[in-house]
Amino acid sequence: MEPAHTIGFAHFIAQSDPLGKCLLVILLGMSIASWTLIVVKGIAAWRRNRHGNAFLQLFWNATSLDAVRHEIQTHGIKCPFSHLTAHAQHAKEHHNTYGAAKLSEAGTQQEFLIRTMKKVIDEDAARLENGLSVLATIGSTAPFIGLFGTVWGIYNALIAISATGAGTLDKVAGPVGEALIMTGIGLAVAIPAVIGYNMLVRTNNVTLARLDAFANELLTFLSTGKICAFAQVSVQATMQPPVVHNIKRG
Repeated sequence: MEPAHTIGFAHFIAQSDPLGKCLLVILLGMSIASWTLIVVKGIAAWRRNRHGNAFLQLFWNATSLDAVRHEIQTHGIKCPFSHLTAHAQHAKEHHNTYGAAKLSEAGTQQEFLIRTMKKVIDEDAARLENGLSVLATIGSTAPFIGLFGTVWGIYNALIAISATGAGTLDKVAGPVGEALIMTGIGLAVAIPAVIGYNMLVRTNNVTLARLDAFANELLTFLSTGKICAFAQVSVQATMQPPVVHNIKRG
């Protein structure tokens, strides 16, 4: 009977063939990639939310659009809300100065503003979703890679047992149990990736919903010079602006 101290993860790695070691390296790389994305994008989402709340407070308490423009020029664009505001202001000024000089500028000023703001929101949406496909791929494929490693390990173990002619339970259970380690590793890689993906998707959806609502308020203000009724509420509660769907991402 094989000593108990020789059975375990270290023994499994030592006895693995090149394919088994390759699968283990792939899972390790996937784990590093998923945790890196989760941490980096999580920190970015926290910073984006903090800067966004600060900008919304500043915007609705500013004395004029010139003050908002000066703030953006001084501190730069740090969130989707300031990004949208800067492009919307530039689009309005450009249309007032040059009119519809190009096909992309055709139509009224409001139509040009809507197209510009849709484009900016789409750019921000693409930026927010960058990297999420990697997390989704890791979450969906890691368990199958681990399962494949388990099947391959069991296959090699059974081949080795048949070659020795020893088919007792103690000779079979040890190698088969070791092979199941790969399934466990695959699940350990996939579970954080799936949880991180779902959390980031929800955070992005909340950000984009708030951005859509702010875009409607900003469009009304730039087009008429007046704050719409529901914008008065968002001045006091920027965390939960009312949702209006006049402007939607393309």
